[in-house]
Amino acid sequence: MDRRFAVLTLGVDDLEGAYKFYHDGLGWPSKGIVGKEFEHGDVAFFDMKNGVMFALYARTNLAWDANVPQGDRSSTEFSIGYNVREKEEVDSILKQAEQAGGKIVKPGQNAFWGGYHGYFADPDGHLWEILWSPQLVPGD
Repeated sequence: MDRRFAVLTLGVDDLEGAYKFYHDGLGWPSKGIVGKEFEHGDVAFFDMKNGVMFALYARTNLAWDANVPQGDRSSTEFSIGYNVREKEEVDSILKQAEQAGGKIVKPGQNAFWGGYHGYFADPDGHLWEILWSPQLVPGD
């Protein structure tokens, strides 16, 4: 198995609310929630860079589709890292997320590893680490 992934799907409790957070609040382009004509089919897709797709899918439908029992929400299962090019971008993105309805769980601050970072939680509690590192400046 190659070290790559094509789609990152977040299970959410409120698909409409999550869509508004990412689309309206963070400004990510999307064609909206599709698949409503299918039972368990409604999903929202966002095209990311480098061919990656980000998807929002109801947690109940994700559990059904994977044939696993739905568990409790947990913010500490994983975090999504978002690297920025300039240190100042960390605080501006955290502010944007907060204005969109997210919660700042760790304000921007110097990190022990030499960079600068902070965390926000989306409306479903998924953690996003916004980080700047002089060793990890993104391309594109």
